[in-house]
This record gives sequence, structure tokens and C-alpha cells, in this order.
Amino acid sequence: MKKRFINGVARKLLKAALSVCFLALLPLSASAQKFALVDMDYILKSIPAYERANEQLNQASKKWQAEVDALQVEAQTLYKNYQNEVVFLSQEQKKVRQDAIMEKEHEAAELKKKYFGPQGELFKKRTALMSPIQEEIYNAVKDIAELRGYQLVLDRASDAGIIFGSPKIDISNEVLSKLGYSN
Repeated sequence: MKKRFINGVARKLLKAALSVCFLALLPLSASAQKFALVDMDYILKSIPAYERANEQLNQASKKWQAEVDALQVEAQTLYKNYQNEVVFLSQEQKKVRQDAIMEKEHEAAELKKKYFGPQGELFKKRTALMSPIQEEIYNAVKDIAELRGYQLVLDRASDAGIIFGSPKIDISNEVLSKLGYSN
């Protein structure tokens, strides 16, 4: 446990050191380039449409999970009943019951995949709700970057190894203003 912790800390320190080295070398190779930071978490939390979309996704997710859970409970109930009655069942009855249990488990797994799989309903709904918001933010950041001559805009909220970023180069409030939201 201690070894994993130390390895994790060492990895983070190495990542930070590499980031510092990279940033230290930037002025040598990229003279007069301008950079900016945005805080996507802050921006997204300031947009009511994002909060509404998140709420819709949570509601749909809970509804769909309840459907999956109901099928799983049915499968568990069938299994418990089977275990209680197995000594009284013929081979044919056992096979029928086992098939019913497996079918119910398969049905639950398929429903879970349908709703929560990589191309499932939750993914599709998230894409439909979030893509317009993300595109609008991207366009605002792009417009500001082009207007001010930024070659690179980093997201300070992501785990990209940013140790320090001056508030002077954070354009999050400007992005919100361009989108029509007060800060």
C-alpha cells in the first residue's frame, strides 16, 4: 500500500517536473507566443443550460438504472426460488428454471448495454444535450483567442499538469461574457 502511494507521488512529481521543464523551454523555442487559461468547470457551472442538461441526464440515468435493477431483482428472485425448490424438481424442470434465470440475467445485461453501453442511450442523450453547449463555448474561446492572438488556450480544470497559472491570463470570465452570462 505504502509502495503504491510512493509510486503515485513519484509519478506526479515526475509529471510536474517534466511540465516545468517543458514550460521553461517554451520561451526559447516559441518566442513571443501568447497563452491563456480557461477553467471549464467554472464556465460550465455558470451556464444554466448545462446544469439543466446534467439534471436531465441524471433523471434519465436513474430511470434506466431502476429498469435494469428491476430485471436483476427478478433474476435473483428466480434464482432464490430455484435454490429453495431444486431438490423437488425433475431434471427437465431444473433445466427450464435455469434457462429462465439465464434469460432474465441476459435480458438485464442487454438492457444495461442498451442504456449505458459505449453507444447507448445515455451516451446519445449526453451528446445531444452537451454538444451544442460545448460547441458554443469552443467558438467563444476560439473567437477570443483569435482576437487577442493566443496560440494556445489550456484548460486549468483538467489534469494537464498545470501547477500555476497567473489569473492575468485566465479568460474564463471573458468567455462567459461573450456567451452572454454575467460572472
